[in-house]
Amino acid sequence: MKTEEDEKEIEATKAPLMDHLIELRSRLIKALGAFFLTFLFCFFFAGDIYNILIFPFEWIAGSENTRFIYTALLEFFWTKVKLAMFGAAFLSFPIVATQIYMFVAPGLYRHERKAFVPYLVATPFFFVLGAAVVYFMVMPMIVRFSLGMQQLGGAGQAKIELLPKVGEYLDLMMWLVLSFGVAFQLPVILTLLGRIGLLTSDTLRAKRRYFIVGAFVIAAVLTPPDVISQLSLAGPLLLLYEGSIWSVRLVEKKAAAEAAAKAAASAKPAE
Repeated sequence: MKTEEDEKEIEATKAPLMDHLIELRSRLIKALGAFFLTFLFCFFFAGDIYNILIFPFEWIAGSENTRFIYTALLEFFWTKVKLAMFGAAFLSFPIVATQIYMFVAPGLYRHERKAFVPYLVATPFFFVLGAAVVYFMVMPMIVRFSLGMQQLGGAGQAKIELLPKVGEYLDLMMWLVLSFGVAFQLPVILTLLGRIGLLTSDTLRAKRRYFIVGAFVIAAVLTPPDVISQLSLAGPLLLLYEGSIWSVRLVEKKAAAEAAAKAAASAKPAE
Protein backbone atom coordinates (compact mmCIF):
# COMPACT_ATOMS: atom_id res chain seq x y z
CA MET A 1 0.00 0.00 0.00
CA LYS A 2 1.32 3.42 -0.98
CA THR A 3 1.69 5.92 1.86
CA GLU A 4 2.24 9.66 1.83
CA GLU A 5 5.82 9.07 2.93
CA ASP A 6 6.37 6.71 -0.01
CA GLU A 7 4.99 9.31 -2.43
CA LYS A 8 7.32 11.97 -1.02
CA GLU A 9 10.27 9.59 -1.36
CA ILE A 10 9.45 8.90 -5.00
CA GLU A 11 9.01 12.61 -5.72
CA ALA A 12 12.42 13.29 -4.19
CA THR A 13 14.09 10.90 -6.64
CA LYS A 14 12.59 12.49 -9.76
CA ALA A 15 15.20 13.94 -12.11
CA PRO A 16 15.46 15.19 -15.70
CA LEU A 17 15.86 12.64 -18.49
CA MET A 18 19.48 13.62 -19.07
CA ASP A 19 20.34 12.85 -15.44
CA HIS A 20 18.78 9.40 -15.81
CA LEU A 21 20.80 8.77 -18.99
CA ILE A 22 24.01 9.84 -17.25
CA GLU A 23 23.16 7.53 -14.34
CA LEU A 24 22.45 4.69 -16.78
CA ARG A 25 25.78 5.24 -18.54
CA SER A 26 27.59 5.18 -15.21
CA ARG A 27 25.92 1.91 -14.19
CA LEU A 28 26.67 0.32 -17.58
CA ILE A 29 30.34 1.32 -17.40
CA LYS A 30 30.67 -0.23 -13.93
CA ALA A 31 28.88 -3.42 -15.02
CA LEU A 32 30.97 -3.79 -18.19
CA GLY A 33 34.12 -2.98 -16.24
CA ALA A 34 33.34 -5.75 -13.76
CA PHE A 35 32.73 -8.18 -16.61
CA PHE A 36 35.97 -7.20 -18.37
CA LEU A 37 38.11 -7.54 -15.24
CA THR A 38 36.62 -10.92 -14.33
CA PHE A 39 37.08 -12.01 -17.97
CA LEU A 40 40.81 -11.23 -17.76
CA PHE A 41 41.05 -13.07 -14.46
CA CYS A 42 39.24 -16.13 -15.82
CA PHE A 43 41.29 -16.16 -19.03
CA PHE A 44 44.54 -16.06 -17.05
CA PHE A 45 43.39 -19.07 -15.01
CA ALA A 46 41.44 -20.74 -17.85
CA GLY A 47 43.58 -23.88 -17.74
CA ASP A 48 43.01 -24.33 -14.01
CA ILE A 49 39.27 -23.66 -14.36
CA TYR A 50 39.03 -26.19 -17.18
CA ASN A 51 40.74 -28.79 -15.00
CA ILE A 52 38.07 -28.16 -12.36
CA LEU A 53 35.32 -28.63 -14.95
CA ILE A 54 36.68 -31.98 -16.11
CA PHE A 55 36.67 -33.36 -12.56
CA PRO A 56 33.33 -35.19 -13.14
CA PHE A 57 34.93 -37.00 -16.08
CA GLU A 58 38.11 -37.79 -14.14
CA TRP A 59 36.05 -38.93 -11.15
CA ILE A 60 34.28 -41.59 -13.21
CA ALA A 61 36.96 -42.52 -15.76
CA GLY A 62 39.99 -42.32 -13.46
CA SER A 63 43.05 -40.10 -13.89
CA GLU A 64 44.83 -42.67 -16.05
CA ASN A 65 41.93 -42.74 -18.54
CA THR A 66 41.27 -39.01 -18.65
CA ARG A 67 42.42 -37.71 -22.00
CA PHE A 68 41.03 -34.80 -24.02
CA ILE A 69 41.97 -33.76 -27.54
CA TYR A 70 41.60 -30.84 -29.91
CA THR A 71 41.85 -31.14 -33.68
CA ALA A 72 42.20 -27.53 -34.82
CA LEU A 73 45.18 -25.24 -34.26
CA LEU A 74 43.32 -22.57 -32.30
CA GLU A 75 40.54 -24.74 -30.88
CA PHE A 76 41.86 -24.81 -27.33
CA PHE A 77 42.54 -21.06 -27.41
CA TRP A 78 38.94 -20.27 -28.38
CA THR A 79 37.79 -22.78 -25.80
CA LYS A 80 39.66 -20.76 -23.18
CA VAL A 81 38.03 -17.56 -24.48
CA LYS A 82 34.55 -19.10 -24.17
CA LEU A 83 35.43 -20.42 -20.74
CA ALA A 84 36.62 -16.97 -19.64
CA MET A 85 33.40 -15.35 -20.86
CA PHE A 86 31.33 -17.99 -19.12
CA GLY A 87 33.26 -17.56 -15.88
CA ALA A 88 33.09 -13.78 -16.12
CA ALA A 89 29.31 -13.94 -16.44
CA PHE A 90 29.21 -15.92 -13.18
CA LEU A 91 31.68 -13.84 -11.19
CA SER A 92 30.46 -10.44 -12.35
CA PHE A 93 26.77 -11.22 -11.84
CA PRO A 94 26.58 -9.86 -8.25
CA ILE A 95 28.07 -6.54 -9.38
CA VAL A 96 25.95 -6.35 -12.53
CA ALA A 97 22.77 -7.20 -10.60
CA THR A 98 23.65 -4.62 -7.94
CA GLN A 99 24.11 -1.92 -10.59
CA ILE A 100 20.75 -2.79 -12.15
CA TYR A 101 19.07 -2.69 -8.76
CA MET A 102 20.68 0.64 -7.82
CA PHE A 103 19.45 2.16 -11.09
CA VAL A 104 15.90 0.85 -10.69
CA ALA A 105 15.53 1.20 -6.91
CA PRO A 106 14.93 4.99 -6.77
CA GLY A 107 11.79 4.51 -8.85
CA LEU A 108 10.36 1.88 -6.52
CA TYR A 109 8.32 2.38 -3.38
CA ARG A 110 9.89 1.28 -0.10
CA HIS A 111 7.73 -1.84 0.21
CA GLU A 112 8.52 -2.73 -3.41
CA ARG A 113 12.26 -2.50 -2.72
CA LYS A 114 11.88 -4.72 0.34
CA ALA A 115 9.94 -7.24 -1.73
CA PHE A 116 12.49 -7.18 -4.55
CA VAL A 117 15.64 -7.84 -2.49
CA PRO A 118 14.84 -11.49 -1.51
CA TYR A 119 14.36 -12.40 -5.18
CA LEU A 120 17.64 -10.69 -6.05
CA VAL A 121 19.34 -13.03 -3.56
CA ALA A 122 17.33 -16.14 -4.46
CA THR A 123 18.06 -15.92 -8.20
CA PRO A 124 21.84 -16.59 -8.02
CA PHE A 125 21.30 -19.12 -5.21
CA PHE A 126 19.02 -21.31 -7.33
CA PHE A 127 21.24 -20.85 -10.38
CA VAL A 128 24.25 -22.12 -8.41
CA LEU A 129 22.10 -24.96 -7.07
CA GLY A 130 21.26 -25.99 -10.64
CA ALA A 131 24.94 -25.80 -11.61
CA ALA A 132 25.85 -27.98 -8.63
CA VAL A 133 23.34 -30.62 -9.71
CA VAL A 134 24.98 -30.66 -13.15
CA TYR A 135 28.50 -30.87 -11.74
CA PHE A 136 27.95 -33.54 -9.09
CA MET A 137 25.08 -35.59 -10.54
CA VAL A 138 24.27 -35.10 -14.21
CA MET A 139 27.75 -34.98 -15.76
CA PRO A 140 29.01 -38.04 -13.83
CA MET A 141 25.96 -40.01 -15.05
CA ILE A 142 26.50 -38.88 -18.65
CA VAL A 143 30.20 -39.77 -18.44
CA ARG A 144 29.47 -43.19 -16.95
CA PHE A 145 26.87 -43.88 -19.68
CA SER A 146 29.21 -42.71 -22.46
CA LEU A 147 32.17 -44.75 -21.22
CA GLY A 148 29.95 -47.81 -21.01
CA MET A 149 29.38 -47.63 -24.76
CA GLN A 150 33.07 -48.08 -25.61
CA GLN A 151 34.09 -51.18 -27.53
CA LEU A 152 37.30 -52.92 -26.52
CA GLY A 153 37.90 -54.53 -29.88
CA GLY A 154 38.95 -58.02 -30.77
CA ALA A 155 37.99 -60.69 -33.28
CA GLY A 156 35.44 -59.18 -35.64
CA GLN A 157 35.17 -55.98 -33.57
CA ALA A 158 36.80 -52.61 -34.07
CA LYS A 159 38.15 -50.77 -31.08
CA ILE A 160 35.91 -47.81 -30.28
CA GLU A 161 37.33 -45.47 -27.65
CA LEU A 162 35.93 -42.26 -26.18
CA LEU A 163 38.27 -39.29 -26.76
CA PRO A 164 36.37 -36.11 -25.86
CA LYS A 165 37.25 -32.84 -27.59
CA VAL A 166 37.99 -29.93 -25.27
CA GLY A 167 35.54 -27.64 -27.06
CA GLU A 168 32.67 -30.11 -27.20
CA TYR A 169 33.02 -31.01 -23.51
CA LEU A 170 32.93 -27.33 -22.51
CA ASP A 171 29.94 -26.67 -24.78
CA LEU A 172 28.02 -29.53 -23.17
CA MET A 173 28.95 -28.39 -19.66
CA MET A 174 27.98 -24.77 -20.35
CA TRP A 175 24.68 -25.74 -21.99
CA LEU A 176 23.73 -28.01 -19.10
CA VAL A 177 24.68 -25.41 -16.48
CA LEU A 178 22.66 -22.71 -18.26
CA SER A 179 19.68 -25.04 -18.78
CA PHE A 180 19.59 -26.23 -15.19
CA GLY A 181 20.35 -22.76 -13.83
CA VAL A 182 17.43 -21.23 -15.73
CA ALA A 183 15.09 -24.13 -14.97
CA PHE A 184 15.90 -23.88 -11.27
CA GLN A 185 14.48 -20.34 -11.26
CA LEU A 186 11.02 -21.95 -11.17
CA PRO A 187 10.41 -21.33 -7.43
CA VAL A 188 11.54 -17.71 -7.78
CA ILE A 189 9.22 -17.05 -10.72
CA LEU A 190 6.19 -18.83 -9.26
CA THR A 191 6.63 -17.22 -5.83
CA LEU A 192 6.91 -13.79 -7.44
CA LEU A 193 3.73 -14.43 -9.45
CA GLY A 194 2.03 -15.54 -6.26
CA ARG A 195 3.18 -12.41 -4.45
CA ILE A 196 1.64 -10.10 -7.05
CA GLY A 197 -1.57 -12.13 -7.09
CA LEU A 198 -1.37 -13.77 -10.50
CA LEU A 199 -1.13 -17.28 -9.02
CA THR A 200 -2.39 -19.04 -5.92
CA SER A 201 -1.24 -22.20 -4.20
CA ASP A 202 -4.62 -23.79 -4.95
CA THR A 203 -4.13 -23.08 -8.66
CA LEU A 204 -0.69 -24.67 -8.59
CA ARG A 205 -2.08 -27.76 -6.88
CA ALA A 206 -4.88 -28.03 -9.44
CA LYS A 207 -2.43 -27.73 -12.36
CA ARG A 208 0.07 -30.23 -10.96
CA ARG A 209 -0.76 -32.93 -13.51
CA TYR A 210 -0.18 -30.55 -16.39
CA PHE A 211 3.17 -29.47 -14.99
CA ILE A 212 4.33 -33.08 -14.75
CA VAL A 213 3.92 -33.34 -18.51
CA GLY A 214 5.39 -29.87 -18.98
CA ALA A 215 8.46 -30.74 -16.90
CA PHE A 216 9.40 -33.54 -19.28
CA VAL A 217 8.76 -31.30 -22.29
CA ILE A 218 11.01 -28.59 -20.79
CA ALA A 219 13.67 -31.19 -20.04
CA ALA A 220 13.50 -32.51 -23.61
CA VAL A 221 13.96 -29.01 -25.02
CA LEU A 222 16.72 -27.77 -22.69
CA THR A 223 18.90 -30.86 -22.38
CA PRO A 224 20.80 -33.04 -24.89
CA PRO A 225 18.74 -35.78 -26.56
CA ASP A 226 19.46 -38.52 -24.05
CA VAL A 227 17.18 -39.98 -21.40
CA ILE A 228 19.68 -39.49 -18.56
CA SER A 229 19.92 -35.71 -18.98
CA GLN A 230 16.17 -35.34 -19.44
CA LEU A 231 15.29 -37.34 -16.34
CA SER A 232 17.99 -35.50 -14.37
CA LEU A 233 16.23 -32.20 -15.11
CA ALA A 234 12.61 -33.33 -15.00
CA GLY A 235 12.97 -34.89 -11.53
CA PRO A 236 14.33 -31.76 -9.80
CA LEU A 237 11.75 -29.62 -11.64
CA LEU A 238 8.94 -31.64 -10.08
CA LEU A 239 10.50 -31.23 -6.62
CA LEU A 240 10.92 -27.50 -7.20
CA TYR A 241 7.29 -27.23 -8.27
CA GLU A 242 6.17 -28.82 -5.02
CA GLY A 243 8.44 -26.44 -3.14
CA SER A 244 6.91 -23.54 -5.07
CA ILE A 245 3.43 -24.52 -3.88
CA TRP A 246 4.65 -24.37 -0.30
CA SER A 247 6.44 -21.05 -0.91
CA VAL A 248 3.38 -19.43 -2.51
CA ARG A 249 1.26 -20.67 0.39
CA LEU A 250 3.62 -18.93 2.83
CA VAL A 251 3.37 -15.71 0.81
CA GLU A 252 -0.43 -15.93 0.91
CA LYS A 253 -0.43 -16.43 4.67
CA LYS A 254 1.89 -13.48 5.17
CA ALA A 255 -0.24 -11.26 2.92
CA ALA A 256 -3.40 -12.32 4.76
CA ALA A 257 -1.80 -11.56 8.13
CA GLU A 258 -0.67 -8.11 6.95
CA ALA A 259 -4.15 -7.36 5.58
CA ALA A 260 -5.74 -8.41 8.87
CA ALA A 261 -3.31 -6.25 10.84
CA LYS A 262 -4.05 -3.22 8.64
CA ALA A 263 -7.79 -3.81 8.95
CA ALA A 264 -7.50 -4.01 12.72
CA ALA A 265 -5.39 -0.85 12.82
CA SER A 266 -7.87 1.10 10.68
CA ALA A 267 -10.83 -0.12 12.76
CA LYS A 268 -9.43 1.13 16.10
CA PRO A 269 -10.19 4.87 15.62
CA ALA A 270 -13.76 4.04 14.66
CA GLU A 271 -14.31 2.33 18.01
